[in-house]
Amino acid sequence: MRRTAPRLARVLACAAVPVMLVAGCNDSGSGSDDKKKDASPSATPSPTVAPAKFRKLPEPCESLSGKTIEKLVPKAKNEKGKALPSSDKNDAGACLWTGLDGYQYRSLTLSFKRFDSELSQGTGDKQAEAYASDQADKAGKADGAKDAKRGEAAIGDAATTVRTKAKKGRDEFLNQTVVARTANVVVTVEYDGTGYEDAKAPDAEKLLKGAEDIAKEAVESVASANK
Repeated sequence: MRRTAPRLARVLACAAVPVMLVAGCNDSGSGSDDKKKDASPSATPSPTVAPAKFRKLPEPCESLSGKTIEKLVPKAKNEKGKALPSSDKNDAGACLWTGLDGYQYRSLTLSFKRFDSELSQGTGDKQAEAYASDQADKAGKADGAKDAKRGEAAIGDAATTVRTKAKKGRDEFLNQTVVARTANVVVTVEYDGTGYEDAKAPDAEKLLKGAEDIAKEAVESVASANK
């Protein structure tokens, strides 16, 4: 009886305390289990990529005003332009204008390319940046181009100008390309000209100014199409 008395006293003491304190009389191991649960690592968040700014493209043949075409492609064969084939009009599109005013020939191609943000490819902006760089490189080598001269222009988020010359038969063509990026869309302007039958060649600076004006108008049309 003497040995069991202390144990009996502890049991009676636990039975007498309020319910809120009964847990203190239970097995002390449960507290350590709770601590282990609290210390478990949280779930790793799923990777994401910033969404593309522009969701659609303007109609290429409707992106320039009639006044612009009249000024830069005099006597245009089709003032509304000729839509060039595209597999997905929401991601790419192009339009062509050509005109012959006397012996002065002008050709204008306006192209758009849009990129969506993708986890495997990166943001639309980054993809567009890489594409714009590639387009500028190609402009300096296309169709037997020579004497390539590159520059920069304050159009959109970034723009590169590429001037080249190309001989076609007896005639020398001046080619001016402007590649401009606005967020996830790339605008490419190819503006070419020559003077047939020994007519005066186009002024290179005027050709550049015209191509830059076209690019600015096209970039504005992208913003308008996404309002």
